[in-house]
Amino acid sequence: MKVARFSSGTGARYGIIDGDEIVVLTGDPMFNGFESTDERLPLSEIKIVAPVIPRSKVVAIGRNYSEHAKELGNETPTEPMMFLKPNTSVVGPGDAIMLPPQSEHVSFEGELAVVIGSIAKNVAEADADSVIFGYTIANDVTARDLQKKDGQWSRAKGFDTFCPLGPVIETEFAVASQSIRTTVNGDVKQDGTVDQMVHSVASLVAYASSVFTLLPGDLILTGTPAGVGPIVHGDTVEITIEGIGTLSNPVRTASR
Repeated sequence: MKVARFSSGTGARYGIIDGDEIVVLTGDPMFNGFESTDERLPLSEIKIVAPVIPRSKVVAIGRNYSEHAKELGNETPTEPMMFLKPNTSVVGPGDAIMLPPQSEHVSFEGELAVVIGSIAKNVAEADADSVIFGYTIANDVTARDLQKKDGQWSRAKGFDTFCPLGPVIETEFAVASQSIRTTVNGDVKQDGTVDQMVHSVASLVAYASSVFTLLPGDLILTGTPAGVGPIVHGDTVEITIEGIGTLSNPVRTASR
């Protein structure tokens, strides 16, 4: 099912998408389950927001598609290359990616994101599904020039608005050969499949949980296919993953 977090003028709530309506839930389904209220709202009357704000962290994986590693002149890591993005970088569908004045080269990176649903520590690969709530779409926005300049990625990956998420969490997504495609102003820039990942979702959950405890609502961004490139003021970035939907965000220049 497709779980959405939405606003209808009374704060953020959760619901299940049903056709052109949303069935309102009693609370956060990661903690309250899927108990519904009697309320249904037309999608036209609500605003879909980021499907989750991670309680503690966004775990991201670098160079997890071989062709992407090659296009930037890098080797494919033998182990997952992990870094963290702050939860303050998260925005939702339709929210603007704000280009910071510190950077002259900001890039898009369309990715499949794993939403953790329960406390997870030292999870075996075979048990990874048991701690996954569902999947959504992410854009691992990156200040490419600062990434090279700093020698580590916290600043380049961590600006406010540098982690658009959405539009929904698909709880029944089966990681197979679904397509992942990114367009900028309608032009296709990335066109791959999620099964091209070097390290599988199960292995990423196991690896990350061996390092630190994953909490409900934490995210694992699984890496990006080849084709990343710059974005500028006025662009619109759309990332589509088969079975989940499309995440769309405009690009704007941030003021100092």
